[in-house]
Amino acid sequence: MLWRLSAFIRRCITSSSSRHCKKDSLFTIHPNVKEALADHRPVVALESTIITHGMPYPLNLSTAKEVEAIVRAEGAIPATIGIIEGRIHVGLSSDELDFLAQSKTALKVSRRDLPYVISKGLSGGTTVSGTMIVAHKAGIPVFVTGGIGGVHRDGENSLDVSADLTELGRTPIAVVSAGVKSILDIGRTLEFLETQGVCVATYGDSKSFPAFFSRQSGFTSPYVVSSPQEAADLIGNTLSLGLKSGLLLAVPIPEGHAATGQLIEDAIQAAVTEASSKGVTGRDVTPFILQRVNELTKGKSLQANIGLIHNNAKVGSRIACALSKRKEKNGGNFRGDSKTQKSMAQRMDSKAGSDMIVIGGINVDFIAKGTTKKLVFGQTNPGSVCQSFGGVGRNIADCLSRLGYKPLFISAIGKDSHSDGVLNYCKHMNTSAIARLQDQRTATYCAVITESGELSLGLGDMDIHQQIQEQYVSQFKDQLASASLVVLDGNIPVSTIDYVCRIAKKHAVPVWFEPTDADKACKPFLSESWKALSYTSPNLAELCTMNQTLDLPTPTELPRSLEDVLGCVPALCRPLLEHLQCVVVTLGSLGVLVCGEHEAGTVNLQPRKQNRQKGRLCAVHYPALAVSSKETVNVSGAGDSFAGAMMVGILQGMETDSCVRMGLLAARTSLLSPHPIDPSLTADVIHPDKSHSQPWSKPTCVWIED
Repeated sequence: MLWRLSAFIRRCITSSSSRHCKKDSLFTIHPNVKEALADHRPVVALESTIITHGMPYPLNLSTAKEVEAIVRAEGAIPATIGIIEGRIHVGLSSDELDFLAQSKTALKVSRRDLPYVISKGLSGGTTVSGTMIVAHKAGIPVFVTGGIGGVHRDGENSLDVSADLTELGRTPIAVVSAGVKSILDIGRTLEFLETQGVCVATYGDSKSFPAFFSRQSGFTSPYVVSSPQEAADLIGNTLSLGLKSGLLLAVPIPEGHAATGQLIEDAIQAAVTEASSKGVTGRDVTPFILQRVNELTKGKSLQANIGLIHNNAKVGSRIACALSKRKEKNGGNFRGDSKTQKSMAQRMDSKAGSDMIVIGGINVDFIAKGTTKKLVFGQTNPGSVCQSFGGVGRNIADCLSRLGYKPLFISAIGKDSHSDGVLNYCKHMNTSAIARLQDQRTATYCAVITESGELSLGLGDMDIHQQIQEQYVSQFKDQLASASLVVLDGNIPVSTIDYVCRIAKKHAVPVWFEPTDADKACKPFLSESWKALSYTSPNLAELCTMNQTLDLPTPTELPRSLEDVLGCVPALCRPLLEHLQCVVVTLGSLGVLVCGEHEAGTVNLQPRKQNRQKGRLCAVHYPALAVSSKETVNVSGAGDSFAGAMMVGILQGMETDSCVRMGLLAARTSLLSPHPIDPSLTADVIHPDKSHSQPWSKPTCVWIED
């Protein structure tokens, strides 16, 4: 029974789940952009349809490079966003810019086009909406473009409305543009933006809303911001409110280029009429009109276009720099909670305990256990319900804290009714690095289990775990670089795992990856990050996911008997042990299998300073401890208790048998407690040399073929 429910929860998955995990890794972030984001330096997102569809070659390429140079000159890092052969690039190299600039097959990629272009391995330039989506996912709050799309003329009949507008209504990012192209219905566009809840402001001294080539459109903006600092305050407060909508900052075209405005407007009207007579419709209208306007104005419109784009880049970069300074002044920013970060780093007490770090989730758990042999859905069943505080990362940090270590625990909770209870319960832990986020819900998990301890139904509201992002974790870079052990919970984002693994590899810090469940076990294996891991503790389904993600063969059915396990599982661990120190496979009621480098009849668990030398690998099997269903109270923390206690044994340099037995004893205390981690857990309770009545079975060692 020791692992029964844990194994049931983390059951077998199909290979299609592994393929789905692979598709989480769609982004390539340029090193300069990644470093700037990690260091909280200003970054400006730039679109790429202006390169692929906005201008002819080589003017498109030179303009793109000029815009990037302006961003750098203003003290920010440019992140031009585009898609190359099915991969989303955040920041482009010179060769990649040239590739898109010369491409004859690049597509125009909006929100609706992203899945198709990626799945087909195609290339394209991202529109305003496409760029907004990518920039937001990358953590870039400021995006500079020329002009946004809008409601087309006669849009009330054709329903031709740009996806830019709906994207502004659902993606929290600041778009700096020259307003709306005058070929559109500007009045209806502003009405639509109001309906979408988008804050619109003109940048400068005038309240007039600009129309791309013209400083006046005949319409007024709801608001005005006159400086980068005012714009940064507007952006910062928009994000802090958590409204989930963006904002539009409209920058009038520079005076020097505005003189040709009337000439261009006349050409636009002529081009609109021509487009209608030739039957040009849909997404082809704007490129056609811009091309004709350029021809009719003999290139003056193109020069004005370049001029306003240069100006937008300058203004947007200054706003991004002001926003970065605002964050720094207020103690950083973590998804809108601008007063949290610096105080957290300052509150960290280096004397609090150990130099271990745990990064993962916190849950408020509700465990409902039926008292009848069978639960009947659709009606009330008799049983007991208890609340406790869980989450894989929290459980491991709790276990370590009760066993004499006090790791820095990096996580996130909401500012809601559950958060105070979490922090109060976790007072014995180092919670100084837990972010409290405005307008976010603390993660909750509800498990309904049968009388025998089997999971019947589980529900989780854990979106907040995705807020434990690289930008936040990077402020603890120095602690990560000097840690004795870093523990990663599979709930955190892939980008955060990749960042921590890079730091750990550079500074030879051992990393323990707890997969959490079969769907999340793939995360480090989507890149080279897994090679920086030292330990991992998957169950059979999670181990299969890891192998599938690496395109390695796995059995169609999981082995059930101990004989089949010993004949199959060591071979699944073998590829991982090329880089990992140890793979601890939890086997449910069959116990655990510890796989690694052989030493003195067992597995060597002590961290090594270099890759494994050519030596024998082995797997050592330890039977589970028997716990009856009647004794079982809470099954949600058994695996985490096992992992935490085993970590303590490793850090204390104990022999392998003692480390595993400590883990098994800790897991049993968890099963017998209403809490995931038993509050009475101490080092004495699980010390293998203390007087325990538990008889220990002799472990079985088998060789792993090289």
